[in-house]
Parts: sequence; structure tokens; C-alpha cells
Amino acid sequence: MNVAEVVGSTLAGLGADRVFGVVGSGNFHVTNALVAAGARFIATRHEMGAAVAADAYSRISGRPGIVTVHQGCGLTNAMTGIAEAAKSRTPMIVLAAEATAPRSNFRVDQDALAVAVGATSRRVRSAETAVEDTAGAWHAAVAERRTVILNLPLEVQAAPALPSEPPALTRPRLPAPEVGALAALLAEADRPVFIAGRGALHAGPELTELAAACGALLATSAVAKGLFAGDPWSLDVSGGFATPVAAELITAADLVVAWGASLNMWTTRHGALIRSAATVVQVDLDADALGAHHRIDQGIVADTAACARAALAVLPPRAGLGYRVPPVRSRIAAEGRWRDVPYADDGDDQHIDPRTFTIALDGLLPAERVIAVDSGNFMGYPSMFLSVPDHRGFCFAQAFQSIGLGLAGALGAALASPGRLPVAACGDGGFLMAIAELETIRRLGLGMLIVVYDDNAYGAEVHHFGPGGHPLDIVVFPETDLAAIARGYGCEAVTVRDPADLAPVRKWLAGPRSVPMVVDAKVAATRPSWWLEEAFRGH
Repeated sequence: MNVAEVVGSTLAGLGADRVFGVVGSGNFHVTNALVAAGARFIATRHEMGAAVAADAYSRISGRPGIVTVHQGCGLTNAMTGIAEAAKSRTPMIVLAAEATAPRSNFRVDQDALAVAVGATSRRVRSAETAVEDTAGAWHAAVAERRTVILNLPLEVQAAPALPSEPPALTRPRLPAPEVGALAALLAEADRPVFIAGRGALHAGPELTELAAACGALLATSAVAKGLFAGDPWSLDVSGGFATPVAAELITAADLVVAWGASLNMWTTRHGALIRSAATVVQVDLDADALGAHHRIDQGIVADTAACARAALAVLPPRAGLGYRVPPVRSRIAAEGRWRDVPYADDGDDQHIDPRTFTIALDGLLPAERVIAVDSGNFMGYPSMFLSVPDHRGFCFAQAFQSIGLGLAGALGAALASPGRLPVAACGDGGFLMAIAELETIRRLGLGMLIVVYDDNAYGAEVHHFGPGGHPLDIVVFPETDLAAIARGYGCEAVTVRDPADLAPVRKWLAGPRSVPMVVDAKVAATRPSWWLEEAFRGH
């Protein structure tokens, strides 16, 4: 075997089961080695699509995402997707071929590229260290939840090498004294609230049990939506997407515990959701995350599931019910969904209100669904009005706030969720930016529903700059027949201007869903989204 083959077989042996990429000469052999060892290769049409799909696959499956790219240009094409994954702490390994010859036209500083977007850069140094270096990248991805670029120098890849057993994975231990202090706070709080984030997606059962024992209400950041789905004490999402009753109950909390959540401006509405008198605790594997976005009174560096188990084991007896009293439960049941909040419909004879459209769509879709949401002015509508069965049913890649990630994200989510209806929710700008992956979705035979909130513009900029009287010609476009374009890719498609226009979607959902369905929803765009108003405040 050579080094490329050893790297591929080692990763497959560690558990790599899906590999996303675009193959060139530099990553041809390592990709074939992964396939030979049992991994499935998904050929996307663009490297950014590969990185985004791998990121989504990891988010939904809980397994590390694997990307394979050509040297130089293959890596630079993937960088936006890698940046999103790195900022989201997605366990992902990017196998990047590397040209080291000084005058090679493919040569770029791949270490610097990784560092620039917050990823970890590693390298297979030699034939003798190939297994150790590969396993080290895997362990950094899994144990530290890092996105790792594993550089594969071309001359090293070709060297003869022998496979061997990789070293065992070690995990950080829990600081017991800090857990005791957290347990004491939980026992004393009258109105405790848990906010679970990306770092707690594996800890749902532990957090649910601890919350029940201490009387806490349950909320999530947007990326962890669905973690507590079906729990009568769940407030759903905290932050810009929070319902009025959820915002009110979180603001009234006297103890807020963030579990693997950064407490950034999105989750706290620039801090306004957490009152100054509340005690704030943050649990995270990354010490640098503690207090980075919001003041905290206690920080614990630990795995969230392990910390919750340890706190439950030493939790003192409580004197009361905490926040779990009957009037609170009744309010959550009556007002806890966005569809229960009244609104004035903005639709006209040519455009459908995006809330009306999304509520109607939610009633059509089967319960077993997985929804991937792109970025843009529209993004709150599917995030707030479409229900999900659990946290494996929602993929929200917004850490880098780039449009164009939703379509490939739905591809990765679909492959991680056999048996569930995959739904991509995109704006027209993001859909057209990533449309090459529509061919990938069609080629793979994925029965995906692709919903485009089409306002013929970059809506965020329209609503941000329009009120100031600025010219908008550069961010507004002629109406485009996206349904006709989708049919050209071999998809079924429909244009929606009224709820009655959804009839073909109902028929497609009935089966067999042998090709994707694209819904071009011509949405009313008369008002800005309040969640992006929050974002623009913080830039």
C-alpha cells in the first residue's frame, strides 16, 4: 500500500462511512481507498457543495463528515463551507491534497487558509506517521468537535506504507467540584431555564432528566431546534425566533444554564432576553467559549451530557416545583407555537404571505421530515413555522451567515436521514447560487422537496437599506421562472402565489417521489424580518 491508501483505509476503519467531494488527480487515490474500504462516495458538482453536505451530514447523523478535494483550487473552492463548519464546531475532516513544489501553480498556503477560517490544520508527514497523523485528525474532530484540514502532500501520498492499529480516543474528564456548585444553584432556583445549543445535541435525555428533577424549562439555540420536541415544558427556540411567551418566560428566569450554547446575540437578542439579576452558568468543552458572548457567573469546561449526569447525581432535594407550575404549562400549550400568534396577512393576487405559505406547507408534510434552512431574509419562516420531529430533523447552518448553503445542506441531511422527507428551504438568491447541486440531488434519486421563498431580490439588503432611501437596483432582479429552470434539471416543479397552488405538492407527496419537487413560492416582501433587524444591529 501507499500513504494515500493507508489514510483512506484508516479513516474507514475509524468509522468514516460517507465521503463528499470533487475528485482531481491529487485526491483520486485516497478517495478510491475510502471507497474500497467500504465508504460511500458522493460526487457533488462543486467543492463548496461537498463541504456543506458533509457538514450537514455530520450535524444530522452525529458522525464526522468527510470531504475530499484537489490541491489548491479544490480547497479554495470549498472554503466557505469549511468556514461554516469550523465556526459551528462541526466534527469534519477535509482531505486536501497538497502541492509543495515552490513553483507549482496549485501551491497555496493551506495551513494559513485553515487558520484563517478557524479550522485546525494537520498534515500527513511521512509514511511512518501516516496512521498516527490520520487518527490524530479523527480524534481532534470527534473529541474536540473540530473541523480539521488534513493536508496530504503529493510526494508523501505516493510513498510505500503499512497499515497499523490507530491509537485509542481519549476524552476530557469532568471537574467534580464545579458540578457540585451547579447542582446547588439548580436546587435553589425558583425559575430555572436550560438553553441547549449545538454542543448538547447528544445530551437530550440527560438534560431532560435533570430539568425535570430541578423544575427547569427547556429551550434551545436555533441550531438545536427540536432537541426537546414534544416535551410539554419546552419553549422551543430562544432568541430572535422565540415566540412572545417563550421570550417572556426566559426573561423572567432567575437561573439560566447554557449547555453547549454560546449565548451569542442571536440566542439572547443582544443580551435582552437574560435579565441582569439572573445567574448565568455556561457548560462547554471549549474553555475559550465561556463568557465569550455574554457575561456568566460560572463556567464549566466539560462534555454537556457527562456534566448533566454528574449534576443529577449530586442534586440536593428541592422544596418546590421550580418553573414547572400549572399556569406556565397552560401558557406554553396555548401560545407556544408561532402559528398560534395572530398576524395580518400581507398576500395579494400575485404574492403569498410567507407565513401563510409556510403554515399551509407544514400541514401537508409528513411528520417524519428533515429540514435544511439556507440564510437570508426568509430564513425565520421555515425555522419558526415548520415543525420538526426532533433535533435530527433540523439543519441550520448560519454560523458564517452565508447564503447558498441550504441546497447542499439538504443533500447531506437527506443522506443522514433515510426514511424521512428531506426539505430544502432557500431564498431565490441562495438557490440560484447553489443550483449546480440540484443535478446532484436529481442524480442520486433523492425525493427532496425544495422550497424557494422567491422575492426577486436579496431581501435582507432591500429591507436594511430601503428605509434609508438608498437606491436598490443592484439588489433587485427581474422575476425568474424558477419552476421552468427546475424542470430543465429533471425535477417536478410548481409556482405558488396562493395556498390553492399547493395542490401539485400534495400529489407529489403522495408518492412515489421519484424525482425532486421544486416549489417557487412568489412571496410578499412588504416587510423586513425582525430577526435580521437584530443581526444588523450587531453586524
